[in-house]
Amino acid sequence: MLKKILKSYDYSIITVYLLLCFFGLIMIYSASMVMAVQYYEYPADFFYQKQKINLAAGFLFFLFFALFPYKAFKSKKFLVFITIAAIIGLIAVDVFGHATNNAQSWINVGTRKIQPSEFAKLSVIVYLSAVYSKKQAYINQLDKGVMPPLMFLIFVCFLIAMEPDNGTALITFLIGAMIILCSGMRLKTIFKLGLMGLLLAAVLAPFVILKSDKIFTDTRLGRIYGFLDPFGTGQNEGFQLVNSFLAIGSGGLKGLGLGQSVQKLGYLPEAHTDFIMAIIAEELGVFGVVFVLAGLSYIVLRGIYISTRSRDPFGSMLAIGISGMIGIQSFINLGGMSGIIPITGVPLPFISYGGSSILVLSIAMGILANVSMFNQYEEKFKTKNTVPVPRTDRLQEGSQEKRPWVNLK
Repeated sequence: MLKKILKSYDYSIITVYLLLCFFGLIMIYSASMVMAVQYYEYPADFFYQKQKINLAAGFLFFLFFALFPYKAFKSKKFLVFITIAAIIGLIAVDVFGHATNNAQSWINVGTRKIQPSEFAKLSVIVYLSAVYSKKQAYINQLDKGVMPPLMFLIFVCFLIAMEPDNGTALITFLIGAMIILCSGMRLKTIFKLGLMGLLLAAVLAPFVILKSDKIFTDTRLGRIYGFLDPFGTGQNEGFQLVNSFLAIGSGGLKGLGLGQSVQKLGYLPEAHTDFIMAIIAEELGVFGVVFVLAGLSYIVLRGIYISTRSRDPFGSMLAIGISGMIGIQSFINLGGMSGIIPITGVPLPFISYGGSSILVLSIAMGILANVSMFNQYEEKFKTKNTVPVPRTDRLQEGSQEKRPWVNLK
């Protein structure tokens, strides 16, 4: 049986995950070595060595969750635990949090910092996927099927936004929205949710206007000004974006060479975190950028494919949530560093420096690999002699209509 299980793993997605992590480690060393010495008076490999530890821990978590049956996460006790832990962690940030870059998003644990909002994203994915998979029989009933999980999502996003960390709050909300859209609700129910959202926005509009001076702070407005006119504000709000453009433009097709970046010499802030792709473009050119984009795209598209092949609604929504998290976060990071959208301070998955980020992504990839394994195992060894159920069939009269992207038995 063990041999059959090992044959069922999707080793292509595991390989791409490892390649991106190792490539990110190399680029973190290249992007951070000057800043480590000049600004922090650390050894040149300080951030590199810390990220090595993060990756080692992340890989152990990946192995555990790749081997641990994902269906166990559906238990009521586990769901209660992760929801309470997520809320306590986000509240604890306000009490014991450590502020960095105008956001109090980290908690110091010894010599390490933990970012609870990163773990909250994964909690939202697991919770929404589990609850909506259990509510399939009445998924279109707003009071019983839709609103309770949605209220948890809104509350978590509110706590994250209060840090303030608008980028992570937006990502978390979009992840939840993707799971809701793929939960099996009818379009009529989704349309009702949209109308409720518009009504809520109209009710909150006067409050936003009255508190505009606190909501639209100088820092937030500065990011918008820098986005709209980066070169006109190049000495202040647009400083990061202008130097990101210079890094991208300097790289050309082949790049200046690994380790030869000019912008990392103090010109481009956050070179090893939020703007690491600009350094990749400068040093490795189009080839380095294409490598990262191809790897991230493969993981996202493979995750969507795994979702379509899953016969379990819980596994299907887990795969959608995880691939959505990686895809949305990648777009927001790359959009910010290339001037497509305002800068939000979101790391690039698998590539940017950060302990909490790589741990959460590794756990997510382990879960995704486990969902894929169960799909392959059932298709290869459990259903060889069974007749597949047509996707256009419907369940018994009076129950929820089958979702076209999930081949339920």
